[in-house]
Amino acid sequence: MAVAAIDVRYSGPMNRVFEEENRLQKWLDVEAALAYAEGSLGSIPKDAAAEIARKANTKFVKPSRVREIEAEIDHDLMAMVKALAEACSGKAGGYVHYGATSYDIEDTALALILRDANGQLKARLAALKRTLLKLAKQHRRTVCIGRTHGQHAVPTTYGMKFALWASEVARHEERLTDAEKRLYVGKMSGAVGTMATFGADAFRLQELVMKRLGLKAAPVTNQIIQRDRHAEALSVLALIACTCEKIANEIRNLQRSEIMEVAEPFSKKQVGSSTMPHKRNPHKSERVCSLARVLRADLSVAMENIALEHERDLTNSASERVVIPEAYILLDYMLRQTDFILSGLEFFPDNIKRNLEMNKGLVMAERLMVELTKKGMSRQEAHEFLREASRKAIGAKVHLREEMLHDARVSKYLGKKDIERIFDENTYIGKAVEIVDNAVKELS
Repeated sequence: MAVAAIDVRYSGPMNRVFEEENRLQKWLDVEAALAYAEGSLGSIPKDAAAEIARKANTKFVKPSRVREIEAEIDHDLMAMVKALAEACSGKAGGYVHYGATSYDIEDTALALILRDANGQLKARLAALKRTLLKLAKQHRRTVCIGRTHGQHAVPTTYGMKFALWASEVARHEERLTDAEKRLYVGKMSGAVGTMATFGADAFRLQELVMKRLGLKAAPVTNQIIQRDRHAEALSVLALIACTCEKIANEIRNLQRSEIMEVAEPFSKKQVGSSTMPHKRNPHKSERVCSLARVLRADLSVAMENIALEHERDLTNSASERVVIPEAYILLDYMLRQTDFILSGLEFFPDNIKRNLEMNKGLVMAERLMVELTKKGMSRQEAHEFLREASRKAIGAKVHLREEMLHDARVSKYLGKKDIERIFDENTYIGKAVEIVDNAVKELS
């Protein structure tokens, strides 16, 4: 029975990338590429190389057999080597893993695994961006109140929110692509990176292996590929998780009973609370926020793994077996959840309008200040005048427009029609529609 949440509650297609059988197959793929290169260079017989490559498959090298051997020798990579050697006919088994050290295989295979994993993440990011751009386009003119410091500021649009998030997702696509240049590397450099076991043709051998696997060769290593590469990858994952959290947290706040402008999807039979039947909790968004904390913690471990002793120690090994699969699997889940939430987001137009108007015109004080300044009042004087007028309107519990209509200082600069126009919240969104249209065009 599964224990880890990533194997049950948060599992998905990404799990297959990191499952035991796929990891074993990637190890075998590297062993096959090594045998091919050594056969091509005459380091081992070509027929032995062909046999190794043919049997380097989980159809012949069963995970169960590798586990049996590992239980005896307490070394997972060597257990694979022995199982592959057993599967080979004739003398070919004697040439398996010739000249290599464990991390020639493991780190090169890890690059293959992460290439598959990143491919899935890039597809998820692209889907999320499409959803956000669709919403941005649909709500380019959906005027709502903007909030800063948790307080009503000035009007904005929901299209602006979605365009902002889409732009951030696009930057993550760029970051992930950029990190790939440093992540998709392998090595055939031996126990401390000197290539001593591979002889005079070591560079050519490494080149052939990497070409067959579609990777670049790390220019210099010790026993391992340096972990700054993997820490960079997890830093990108953590950044993506933070964006998912940002989106989810905004939806949670906008779904508060007092605000209730939007709400995440809620099915007919869904239960919000075990004791309060009326509850419609934003638990999907809360889950996204919760998992973002784990991604940030995983990044911390990845950074700790950079500083290993001398030509390497093993302190990175156990921890990255946890944090790398966990980070990728959880982020894949978070991206799917975020896309699902946004795709089914419910809007409450009456509440959006209510919240936009609830402060009785106070949110238009900025616009008034600008208009009064245009007409001749100094900017500082206009600011102080409207600060005092706002406090007076709040105290009297009247609309700021009424204060303006009955103030002689204002009538010197603005007529009644001007004041009525200024207090139309729907016309004070600046270039919001154009900003959204430009973002949609650029990011589509």
